[in-house]
Amino acid sequence: MMAFNILHKDKKTKARSGILKTKSGNIETPFFMPVATHSTVKNISSQDLEEMGARAIISNALMLFLKPGTKIIEKFSGLGKFMNFPGITFTDSGGFQMYSKAIYVGSKDIGVIFKNPFNGDKIFMTPEKDMNIQLQLNSDVAMCLDSMPLIEHSKEAIKDAVKKTSIWAARCKIEHNKLQKEKKKKRRQLLFGISQGGIHKDLRKRSVKELKKIDFDGYSIGGLGLGETRKQQHEMIKITKKIIPENKPIYLMGVGKPVEILEAISLGVDIFDSRFPTRNARNGSIFTKKGTLRLLNSKHKTDQNPMDKNCICL
Repeated sequence: MMAFNILHKDKKTKARSGILKTKSGNIETPFFMPVATHSTVKNISSQDLEEMGARAIISNALMLFLKPGTKIIEKFSGLGKFMNFPGITFTDSGGFQMYSKAIYVGSKDIGVIFKNPFNGDKIFMTPEKDMNIQLQLNSDVAMCLDSMPLIEHSKEAIKDAVKKTSIWAARCKIEHNKLQKEKKKKRRQLLFGISQGGIHKDLRKRSVKELKKIDFDGYSIGGLGLGETRKQQHEMIKITKKIIPENKPIYLMGVGKPVEILEAISLGVDIFDSRFPTRNARNGSIFTKKGTLRLLNSKHKTDQNPMDKNCICL
């Protein structure tokens, strides 16, 4: 059964709408996911998420493995019920934590060494272990373990990240299939591959081509939203779209600015996530139809007008 069906295509752009089919239900694309790293979106309850129309969230498998642990979440039959969230749940592998100097220790072709931020213990994470964790979390969509370089890293370092990402992706797919057969899962967890390559066209092309051969349920574009120009971001999306079959959903990870989302939709991207909206809101920046409103500016101190006259939001 195909996990993704395209409903409509725009005649002037690459934009499209579709249905992503998961074990917890179907969700219309394109959609944006608030980030619930530790199984909660900061300062926002699951009820708030429902009321604002958020149909999907993404949590971090590595962080949930560390705290509260997969055994506790398994007792609730998975992440969705643990959060009391009725929508679709994605889990990221923890590859993003290779961006964190406080957590990341090092990596080899066999796996990654992380440091537990809660007690300082070393954790060796392999693709196989990562798949086991994400199946225990029982999310609707799991992400492959990937090696995420920063944009300022040397091309040689980014090339090495592409190599590891492809090796780990192949192992993730084999283990993921094996575990679901062993556990006799009636409703299958989907698995997405993540491409890397920074802003280097040749490396990005190589990464996407290698992942395409493995045949995932969907494909994520990783390693962007880290300081590249919009033009560079668009180039990486276009490379991905040319290689990946039309019937596979495309997920641009970590991009959350409204204009960037709209531009990416016009290029054919289906799924988004970012900490950007909630982090900015906590710091007093609100996105309105007339642009960004900075609530902490002194001129708003006694302003009794709604933040956006066209929005009935709280």
